[in-house]
Amino acid sequence: MNYYELQITLIPNTEVSRDILSALLAEIGFESFTESETGLNAFISEKLFSEEKIAEIIENFPLPDSNIEYRIEYIKSQDWNEEWEKNFFQPIIIDDKVVIHSSFHKDIPLFEYDIVIDPKMAFGTGHHSTTSLMVSYLLELDLENKSFLDMGCGTAVLAILAKMKGANPITAIDIDEWAYENSIENIQLNKTPEIEVKLGDASLLGAESYDVIFANINRNILLADIPTYVQCMHSNSSLFMSGFYLEDMDVIIEKCKEHQLDFISHKEKNNWVAVHFLKQ
Repeated sequence: MNYYELQITLIPNTEVSRDILSALLAEIGFESFTESETGLNAFISEKLFSEEKIAEIIENFPLPDSNIEYRIEYIKSQDWNEEWEKNFFQPIIIDDKVVIHSSFHKDIPLFEYDIVIDPKMAFGTGHHSTTSLMVSYLLELDLENKSFLDMGCGTAVLAILAKMKGANPITAIDIDEWAYENSIENIQLNKTPEIEVKLGDASLLGAESYDVIFANINRNILLADIPTYVQCMHSNSSLFMSGFYLEDMDVIIEKCKEHQLDFISHKEKNNWVAVHFLKQ
């Protein structure tokens, strides 16, 4: 599969502006992002690329006084591990308990959980605020022998960490073929072969029941899929969701209330939010 790389220069180049821009680009099909000295590099499959949509996002960018310039590079299918290494995917430490790094990194600091992620074109290295928020929630949970679902799994980092914390059985689902293949590879790297990976969306869910569901996707898909998640929950099942902004939290809470889910708590980072609901 061939890709386009969007090399973006952001002024000012801040974490908030990078996060907002990556979220907007994800809504039009961009699958992966790396930070650069000047801003952001974003990747999209050839079949989804539209410069018209990119121009519309830049024209309507919500942060005032932002200047955004970009250049486009066509990239033929290749070894994406080399591409990520070239773009300086750096190890990340979350809550002083877990380190997420790639197989090419050396001298990794020691923490309770060590996760190897070779991300290729999949989203979810832990660098984005939503992933780190979900990891932070996951670290707080007792998952021993709990059934676990990772929706929109990306690199499967959440499913892998859940396995390290004793969850069983575990299912990871993503609609993107690159994410599906990359999840399988990362599961092998971390010696967690018990995780079942599926290619598709929430329509794959049926009569299964999960103790814990994590869904890190985006606002609109979450709103559409909440009823399906509820069908897969039993009394005392927990649902954790992220992929939306603080200002979208009320509509998420309202949708969950419609389906008898109790709001428990939320975490926020750079205006991104993760939420926890419980089915009584």
